[in-house]
Amino acid sequence: MTPALELELQFGDAEHRQLLPRTRVRKWMELALLRPAQISVRIVGAQEGQALNRQYRGKDYATNVLTFEYAREPVVSADLVLCAPVVAREALEQGKPLQAHYAHLLVHGTLHAQGYDHEAGEREAFEMEALEVLLMGALGYPNPY
Repeated sequence: MTPALELELQFGDAEHRQLLPRTRVRKWMELALLRPAQISVRIVGAQEGQALNRQYRGKDYATNVLTFEYAREPVVSADLVLCAPVVAREALEQGKPLQAHYAHLLVHGTLHAQGYDHEAGEREAFEMEALEVLLMGALGYPNPY
């Protein structure tokens, strides 16, 4: 049985709204959940993405996804922020459909919200990436790496 997901979906940048209906976003994220969750997803433009990355990570550029994890148990609580222009640019550069890249980044961010960390070490990176490949395959998408 899939864990319950309370999902809030916000569009500060509405350019990709049609690619990201709530039902689709929910399906992608629920597959990556191990326990119930309350997660807000916000799609932003480059300016907001850069400001958040600068404020919270000290990096003065917009990045594809930021995960703000607040709790892991008993309920996962987090905010995911995806920067639409960065996601679109990366999808183009990597030759993958934009929808597939959004699916991957939402799965990726959902895993981060549960404590997975690809920057913690080689073993952790391998574990997280292998799980992402399996989940993306279950969603009908090819290996994102």
